Amino acid sequence: MTPNLPPLAQRPPIPQQPHPLREKAAQLETAFLAEMLGHAGLGDTRESFGGGIGEDQFSSFLRQEQAAAMVKAGGIGLTEVLFRALAGRDGGAGNA
Repeated sequence: MTPNLPPLAQRPPIPQQPHPLREKAAQLETAFLAEMLGHAGLGDTRESFGGGIGEDQFSSFLRQEQAAAMVKAGGIGLTEVLFRALAGRDGGAGNA
């Protein structure tokens, strides 16, 4: 007799352990995107009704979180390129 399992849509997803090299590659892409967002002017203090020096000091945190959200949503593909390069240098141990 087969067990009565719920449909696939109702099953909780199986958590997968991310590879340590992939995590580092994602961190590198996040840092890259945060820097590029800064150079693009994201988070610059506005001329009128700006937050002053406090806004200047905390805008880097906002850029970092926005970059992390971009990477989590797929990013620009840099994570995968970096991961493959790191895994290749590591003797192919990270071909996950």
